[in-house]
Amino acid sequence: MTRTPYTARNGDVRLAVDDLGGAGGEPLLLLMGLGVSRLWWPDGMVAALIDAGFSVVSFDGRDAGGSTRFDDAPAGNPVTALLRRRPPAYTAEDMADDTVAVLDALGWQRAHLFGVSQGGLVAQRTALRHPGRVHTLTSYAAVPSDVRGAAVLRYVRLPFLARLTRMRHPAGRDGDVAAGLDLLRAVASPGYPFDEQDARLRVERELDAGLPSGVRDSRAQARQTSATWRGPRLRDLRVPTLVLHGEQDPLIRPAAGRRIAASVPNARYVELPGTGHDLPREIWPTVAREIRAHADETAQI
Repeated sequence: MTRTPYTARNGDVRLAVDDLGGAGGEPLLLLMGLGVSRLWWPDGMVAALIDAGFSVVSFDGRDAGGSTRFDDAPAGNPVTALLRRRPPAYTAEDMADDTVAVLDALGWQRAHLFGVSQGGLVAQRTALRHPGRVHTLTSYAAVPSDVRGAAVLRYVRLPFLARLTRMRHPAGRDGDVAAGLDLLRAVASPGYPFDEQDARLRVERELDAGLPSGVRDSRAQARQTSATWRGPRLRDLRVPTLVLHGEQDPLIRPAAGRRIAASVPNARYVELPGTGHDLPREIWPTVAREIRAHADETAQI
């Protein structure tokens, strides 16, 4: 897949951006999950979105991939960061503003947003803070944006999260690859075969680009999860919203997706059978079709 790199700026923060293709299509910005980079988007998912008529761009949020990192800021791990009252390195509003900085760098006045997991959380907050810049919102496998601190844990499967935190891998590239593959296996969809070849491609692509392993950087993940949100509540969201969630998500309970859809006026909720906390190739056509239909319905309003 051809990638055209850009750099966006939000003040002193540099944001790594890739134009993934589909020139002339409707602007669609992809937001990836906690810690990992834009290079983790499956090529087949991107191709399906381009075929559906979108011009597709992905970017690394702050503290991920090739974007500015805040390594000097104190941090623990992603779970304890939710519980401790430590001053955050930045706010959730800053992360939403990063999204708009990317739109500005691309010359996009408005765009459709598609965010996965942590990316879905940031996409929700971007639509709340900057509704005039967002055509539609699609949130996938995410927690509700207005749930704060320890309240997030009611939507997280804690035994599974504890198992993830106990994983250990040796230092070095081989350990980084093993850590990425083990995470992807753990969150994979029970209803579909695990595609190890595609998983390895995405893990190694991140490392080959000279980017740090987002899976292993728990401090960056902690800084992201501890970013406080003081903005509007979901009930105030007026951007057309589609919520997708895996029926068998091992990390985030489907109740999280249902709560988002119930809170946002006129939102639509789609639960994907057999699907976990990932994007298996079997659902790429469904996801692209749902986002396309969502955009078309909005255009008719």
